[in-house]
Amino acid sequence: MTDVDANVEALRALIQQCLEDGQAEDIVEIPLAGKSAIADYMMIATGRSTRQVAALAQRIEAECKQKLGRSVRIEGLASADWVLIDAKDVIVHLFRPEVRQFYALEKMWAFDSDGVPQRAPDAAP
Repeated sequence: MTDVDANVEALRALIQQCLEDGQAEDIVEIPLAGKSAIADYMMIATGRSTRQVAALAQRIEAECKQKLGRSVRIEGLASADWVLIDAKDVIVHLFRPEVRQFYALEKMWAFDSDGVPQRAPDAAP
């Protein structure tokens, strides 16, 4: 494992731990390495309320800074219905349940065993 791989894995593990410690629900991790240039991982999780979604985002931001010395970009914190955290190698989407169900990002980013993106059945061509 290279230093780059180890750094990405450390970041992924830290974010996973933050989500679990913050009692996020339905945590989904989508590996993107070799399939997309935007990041190596995408993580999607649900918070039960806007307060929990905001707290999860702030916890991830603080832990990344404190433990890894990495700054992250956060979008959507003011309303906290859908918060996007860009940690460069890992993208995190935090949703309230209704918003997550509406956007269904997991379906948009589903890959088959060959790494080919699979379009959601109800997605436009």
